[in-house]
Amino acid sequence: MLVRLWKLPEGAPLRAALAEQGIRIRPCKAFERHIVTDWVARTFSPKWVSECKVAMSHQPIGCFIATRDKKVVGFACCDATARGYIGPMGVDPELRQGGVGRALLVTALEQMRALGYAYAIIGGVGPADFYAHCVGATVIDDSAPGIYDDILPDP
Repeated sequence: MLVRLWKLPEGAPLRAALAEQGIRIRPCKAFERHIVTDWVARTFSPKWVSECKVAMSHQPIGCFIATRDKKVVGFACCDATARGYIGPMGVDPELRQGGVGRALLVTALEQMRALGYAYAIIGGVGPADFYAHCVGATVIDDSAPGIYDDILPDP
């Protein structure tokens, strides 16, 4: 899917609404990498751990996290799978539908816009309706499997 970065919703109100619930959206700090990737491994996928590590290895760090009570409850990466790509991203299953995913997505996309990107690509799209609703993402015709055509299986 394709996202026009000049048409993003404002992220500050999304983050402020979550802050009232005790949820913070912020960049991951380099010294938290092991904590975030351990959570991603337990909650999602080893492949996503690999992508998170890439997003955390460049400056500015391209991994944003949602925290509550000093625990990770969500993450979103940019410039991990490929330059200009957003994702992977995920939210604790118990907190879905509460705005955490949207705030993470918009925050990561705001960074991409600040870095000079005009568009972002969502590769390996899962919930297409979520991305369309949150940021107006549109399907890129004839793009599957794209760069995901020869994926090695997990051991």
